[in-house]
Amino acid sequence: MTSPEWLKPGIYGAGIGAVVAMVLGFSWGGWMTGGGAEELAADRAHDEVIAALVPICLQISQDDPERASKLATITEATTYQRRDAVMAAGWATVPGAEEPNRDLAQACMKGLNLDAA
Repeated sequence: MTSPEWLKPGIYGAGIGAVVAMVLGFSWGGWMTGGGAEELAADRAHDEVIAALVPICLQISQDDPERASKLATITEATTYQRRDAVMAAGWATVPGAEEPNRDLAQACMKGLNLDAA
């Protein structure tokens, strides 16, 4: 079987064009694999859950009878130790959970607005 003379360069052009399209699509076009999309979705869901739990953390801090002393301890702590102080105060422990959440403690510190005090 003989093929036309133009077929071989056409096949090479189509193959190279497909590779270039994939490289450009994944690097600049915003394409991603299924695993990358799942990871991005999980990260966004985690951030939204933490954002939804911040009002609970702030309410727990408002209802705490020892709020003033705990807030003073948190404020006196160095900047990088404040998250651990919020966790030790128990404000970053969601009702029903056994341990405090580090990300929630970080977000709760922003909600407490400790720098303005």
